[in-house]
Amino acid sequence: MSKIKLQLEQKLPFALYVLPNQKTICGIFQKDNSIHDFKGQSGFVFASFDDYKKYVIPFESSDFLEEEFSFDAVNQTEDLIGFSENEKNHFENIVQKAITSIQNGDFEKVVLSRKIEIEKKIDLIETFFRLINRYPTAFRSFFYHPQIGCWMGATPEQLIKVEKNHFETVSLAGTHQKSSFENWSAKEINEQQIVTDYILDSLHKEVLSLKVSEPFTVEAGSLVHLKTIISAEVHSLENTKNIIQNLHPTPAVCGFPKEKALQFISENENYERKFYAGYLGLWNEEETSANLFVNLRCLEVEENKINIYVGCGITGESDPEKEFFETEHKSQIMKSIL
Repeated sequence: MSKIKLQLEQKLPFALYVLPNQKTICGIFQKDNSIHDFKGQSGFVFASFDDYKKYVIPFESSDFLEEEFSFDAVNQTEDLIGFSENEKNHFENIVQKAITSIQNGDFEKVVLSRKIEIEKKIDLIETFFRLINRYPTAFRSFFYHPQIGCWMGATPEQLIKVEKNHFETVSLAGTHQKSSFENWSAKEINEQQIVTDYILDSLHKEVLSLKVSEPFTVEAGSLVHLKTIISAEVHSLENTKNIIQNLHPTPAVCGFPKEKALQFISENENYERKFYAGYLGLWNEEETSANLFVNLRCLEVEENKINIYVGCGITGESDPEKEFFETEHKSQIMKSIL
C-alpha cells in the first residue's frame, strides 16, 4: 500500500477500513491537510466520546481506493501481559465507588474505562494488517490526521446502519472469555437490557415499524458478548442525525441515566477519553446511507507510545476484581497486534 506510506510521509489525512467479514481494504485519502468539521457531508466520520469534536474526511476532496487482501494464518492465543498492582488497585477503587453510588440509587449503570500506556514505536501499516487479519468479524479501521491524531481499532459494536431508509442498530453488553464461557448471569442480562431499553426509548419519535430481536451470544476475537438487533424504518438522514444525537453515548459506553453516569465518569476516570467510545465510519448523503460503529477495542499512536483504551459496564452486582480483569482481557485484543 504505497499510497498509505506516501500520505504518512506527506502528513496528509486518510482513513482505511474493512467492513465486518469482508476482505476488501477501502481507503479515503485527503488531498490536503485541512480539518473538515462534520456537518452532514459525505465521507468518513470520526467523532469524539463527548460528541464535541466531529470530523470528516470528505469524499469530495479525496481519492478513494479499494484493494483485496488475503488472510494469513494467525496465532489466536492471547497471553495476559503484566500490569501493575497500583493500576489494579486504582481501577478497583473507582469501581467500588461506582457500585456504592448505584446501591445508593444515584444511577443504574456506569461504564468505567482505563487508558493503558505502552512505551513503544510501531510500524503502522504492518500493525494494521495484523489487526485486519486477526479480527475478521470486527469493523477494522485506521484513521490518521496530523492535527487530530492516529487511531486504529477492531470494534464489534455497530452504532447505526442506514440503507435506503432501513435503519439498524445493536444493543451490546456483557463480556466473557470465549474459552471459559458457559452462560450469562442475571447481572449481565440486566446490564444488556438497560442498553436495549435506552435505545428503544431514544428511537420511538424518529422511526416507524420498530423490530427487536431476542438477545443472543456473539463472538469478538477471544471474547463473547450479549447482543440484540434493533431495526426500523427511518424517514430521512436528518432523522438519523437526531437518532445519533439521542443515542450517543449509549449506556453500553457511558451508563444510565446518561447525565449522572457522565458526571461520575468525568469526576472519577482522571483522563480524557478523546475518541475512545466515540463513533466512526461512513456517511453518504447522496445514497441516504450510513454505516457507523462505536470506537471500541482501539489504540491511539503517539510519538513514542501507544495508548490502549478499554472499559466495562458496572452495575450494583459488579465485582471490582472481575471488572479489572475484564478490561485486561479486552486490552489483549490490541496488545496482541503490537
